[in-house]
Amino acid sequence: MQFKVLLVDDEQDILDLLKYNLEKEGFVVETASNGRLAVQAFESFQPQLILMDVMMPEMDGMEACREIRDLPQGSEVIIAFLTARNEDYSQMAGFESGGDDYIAKPIKPRILVSKVKAWLKRWEQKSDHSGTEASTGGLVIDKEKYLVTNNGEVFHLPKKEFELLALLVSAPGRVFTREYILNAVWGNDVIVGDRTIDVHIRKLREKLGEELFKTIKGVGYKFEP
Repeated sequence: MQFKVLLVDDEQDILDLLKYNLEKEGFVVETASNGRLAVQAFESFQPQLILMDVMMPEMDGMEACREIRDLPQGSEVIIAFLTARNEDYSQMAGFESGGDDYIAKPIKPRILVSKVKAWLKRWEQKSDHSGTEASTGGLVIDKEKYLVTNNGEVFHLPKKEFELLALLVSAPGRVFTREYILNAVWGNDVIVGDRTIDVHIRKLREKLGEELFKTIKGVGYKFEP
């Protein structure tokens, strides 16, 4: 299978550099110069991976990410941000908008190719997920439509919040360690800040109920319906 990668950046020299190195590795590559064009390109190109700059004219990367996540198949694509901003708040904002990872500028081609291969390996492993439902108490998780229903109220969760919830709900009462959660939801190849899980748990508590998610101090979290 030839994997398709969509590159999004308003700097043409960066697009040219990344496109050249990825095509040399056998990837099919399309480019877009802003977030609005990225949304359009996603619908026609249907890539498995999007590498997207954050700061762009017309529509920034985070807004484009949110719009793509709301489209059919938008929950399946891996979205990684290209950014020179390494502050924690910038990373957290990227994750909360639906991003899976980020890579810092200036970008080294060999590191980029290595990370792209790791991301696409994760996509391949997840691509065979079934459309089954998981339910407990008043909570129903539709894994095909990426929808959560809690006591009749429907929620459209960002991808990582959904995956974290699905993991915890898969074994009510089980304590998942922080390390296990990071590996299962973000993958061994992804480096994220220690606060990442806490931010996502806080968001789930705000939306679905404080009482459903228990903190086991110094260990991790569990779901209790």
